[in-house]
Amino acid sequence: MTDIFAPHFQSEDAAREHLEALHWPNGPFCPHCGSVDAKRLPPQKGRKTKAHPEGMIRKGVVQCNDCRQQYTVTVGTVFESSKVALNKWLLANHLLCASKKGISGHQMARMLGVTYKTAWFMMHRIREAMKDDGSEPLGGLGETIEADETYVGGKISNRHAKQRGRGEQKLSPFRDKQPVVSLVERGGRVRSFHVANVTGNTLRHILVTNADRGSWLMTDEHNGYKAVGKEFTGHGVVAHSRGEYVRSTYFHTNTIEGFFSLLKRGIIGTYHHVSEAHLHRYTTEFDFRYNTRKMNDFERAEVALLGTIGKRLTYRRTGLSAA
Repeated sequence: MTDIFAPHFQSEDAAREHLEALHWPNGPFCPHCGSVDAKRLPPQKGRKTKAHPEGMIRKGVVQCNDCRQQYTVTVGTVFESSKVALNKWLLANHLLCASKKGISGHQMARMLGVTYKTAWFMMHRIREAMKDDGSEPLGGLGETIEADETYVGGKISNRHAKQRGRGEQKLSPFRDKQPVVSLVERGGRVRSFHVANVTGNTLRHILVTNADRGSWLMTDEHNGYKAVGKEFTGHGVVAHSRGEYVRSTYFHTNTIEGFFSLLKRGIIGTYHHVSEAHLHRYTTEFDFRYNTRKMNDFERAEVALLGTIGKRLTYRRTGLSAA
């Protein structure tokens, strides 16, 4: 088994070779035209910059023999056009994949020797690579899917007394919380969604677009599940309001509650505060770690690296550039 002192975490050349072995197991693949007919070029001298007045040396450059475009293994991935050394990218990816409850941006910045702003953006790019494409529906014939919702964020009652209005305590305790709906296969995958509100229409859309209706559906007694539950093979309901959590060992939502526990511990204990605009990226991170829980940390990190292909995330798309 490798460790964090492996060459691809220490050397940019070794990191590039490691990434090439993962992305190009059968040789270079042109991201521009899809051709596999290419030739490797000797190290190229790039343009001069303040950091590299003599011109930075570009290594790993490949030229396509069909479209004549030049490219490296990072083109078309979340690493493209980054000024951060590739070995730091691979280490950041490993740390995020190996940290069971996440790792804070400040901690990542200290460990990589970069600014917090850089670490924050790197982590969001890696979360983009972790994203499930949603092409495979959850569940199936004979399978059981649990669906539930939770709320992430602070309570009005936790605000400082001077910030609370006179009548604010009468408002819903979930006013500042953001709803997250998750679906989980028993013994399988989980998929989470940050939604604006939890209604029957919202729940139905999530379920019918992500779950196989040949599955059994398990939920609590939320009214939003009643209508859509009829579209599945069966719909089991547990009445939490009456203190019922398990019935006949089969009717329960304990699997999804266990996932919510991991999500909440990570948000509360590691990230402390997650903005509404980026909550969906954090749920993607926790979904990915849950879905690869049977892998070791290094296998999980390699799956994330394979997911970097075709998933660019620019700083402008994160929404922070306009702030």
